[in-house]
Amino acid sequence: METWAKHAPMNYLHKFYLVEAERDRVLGNDKDAREYYDKAITLAQENEYLNEEALAYELAGRFYLARNQNHAARHYLQDAHYAYQRWGAVAKVKDLEARYPQFLALQSLGSTQNTKNSITTTSGRSGETLDFAAVMKASQAISGEIVLEQLLNQVMKTVIENAGAQKGFLILDKGGNWAIEAEAAVECDRITIMQSIPVDSVDPATGIPLLSTAIVNYVARSHENVVLNNATNEGQFTHDSYITATGPKSILCTPLLNQGKLGGILYLENNLAIGAFTSERVETLKIIAVQAAISIENANLYEKLEDYNQTLEQKVEDRTAQLARANAEILGLNERLKVENLRMSAELDVTRRLQQMILPQQQELESIEGLEIAAFMEPADEVGGDYYDVLNHDGKATIGIGDVTGHGLESGVLMIMAQTAIRTLFTHNETDPVKLLQTVNQTLFDNVDRMNSGKNMSLSLLEYRDNTLLLSGQHEEVIVVRSSGEVEHIDTMDLGFPIALEEDISDFIATTEIQLNSGDIVVLYTDGITEAFNMNKDQYGIEPVIEVVALNREQSAAEIKQAVIDDVRRYIGEQKVFDDITLVVIKQK
Repeated sequence: METWAKHAPMNYLHKFYLVEAERDRVLGNDKDAREYYDKAITLAQENEYLNEEALAYELAGRFYLARNQNHAARHYLQDAHYAYQRWGAVAKVKDLEARYPQFLALQSLGSTQNTKNSITTTSGRSGETLDFAAVMKASQAISGEIVLEQLLNQVMKTVIENAGAQKGFLILDKGGNWAIEAEAAVECDRITIMQSIPVDSVDPATGIPLLSTAIVNYVARSHENVVLNNATNEGQFTHDSYITATGPKSILCTPLLNQGKLGGILYLENNLAIGAFTSERVETLKIIAVQAAISIENANLYEKLEDYNQTLEQKVEDRTAQLARANAEILGLNERLKVENLRMSAELDVTRRLQQMILPQQQELESIEGLEIAAFMEPADEVGGDYYDVLNHDGKATIGIGDVTGHGLESGVLMIMAQTAIRTLFTHNETDPVKLLQTVNQTLFDNVDRMNSGKNMSLSLLEYRDNTLLLSGQHEEVIVVRSSGEVEHIDTMDLGFPIALEEDISDFIATTEIQLNSGDIVVLYTDGITEAFNMNKDQYGIEPVIEVVALNREQSAAEIKQAVIDDVRRYIGEQKVFDDITLVVIKQK
């Protein structure tokens, strides 16, 4: 996670800090834990990870509560409660209220939460408290409507009553464009349901815009509230054409968010009083806005369902005819599928044969001075893309082993590409592991991109000279069984990076040395062995491989290889082979 955070801090750094905070909590490093909790919260806010902001608040609250620092715990748990509420996690909000009633009493909700996402927070009247009963009544009135037109009417009525607005607009996304769907005005006691009027429309009588599109666009982009106590004299919208033309006093514009998704925007004005939208009214509107967002989404789904049902009823006869035609098409497709299956079977057979054809010959394995090498590779029914090779070049021997993700033709083709690229580089005397692996990676990355495949592969290379193996590249761990019976596990995770996953992996490539004495054995394998299943769906694992090699360490490399393969086959029994099985046994003479 730390590596991910270095490459994409906006996505992962806050997660890393939160894990660090939890780790320090467990270890008792309270000072570091406090710092990491706050860092995680700050970055989650900056990068708009509302769910993880809420989680960080909650975990910090638990941390302080466990240390009997109730004042700090109250602060963090109330912020968690508020963040979960903004995210739309209703069940989680109820869970917190049930577990921490001493901090999250319903009657204290209005006085404990702050207006967080405002450009200008109101500093007007004090002493007001949030009437939670009224808020719940308003939310229930909204949640009780399912027909969109009636819901829009109820939302506007509820908002005007509870927010202290003179007029307001409900704005929804229609095909990627913001449109006014409802308008309410106190002076004429009316609510008008509109037919998707563009948000930048003007009053035909005056030629003046209906509202400030600059404020609406800001809220749409930022998902934040805009609260202006005196719109003509404060904030960043004082030069907006609508504000300069109409001189409004108080403006409140808030997003309707459901689980972080923007479902609409409420735009309200009060032109009688400066500072009309107090913090308590903003808090009230936030809670109503959450319910409005959920209800609007439900109403849209209901409307779509109604339209679908009407369409379905109107087209029953057409559907019957379509089903008949579809049945005929299915019969035709079945025939085509038979032909396609035959073609794919032929493709896999060709790939399987090619995979076997490019493996090193026995004389090549025997040509490496100082080593006994024995190898086995058996493709699965669906070729898995296993790769191994042994190259003898200018007195140095290089052994390679790899495995392509997935199965089928693409995996086999990628394996063949890797073998060809490595052979070509050795022909041109390129033996530096960093340059070699990066060049293979670049070649396969470009081809995978052209194929639109998404495949990648693990690949390790071992260069042998003078009783020493130089290991580089990332694959399964390398097993070393010493002549004494001692076993070593060489992890390759930090020696490379998957091939064809990133364009440049040169910074990830490293090497390590393995010194060999007479009789020492090195085992290379792919996960087709360790992940082989028996009839009970249990995996074979690596320990049986090590046990068989250790028991037969006095035997030749070929005999050790055969003993392992025989043991794997006995374990699999009649079970289908799901992945290529590849094993390379190297023994120092």
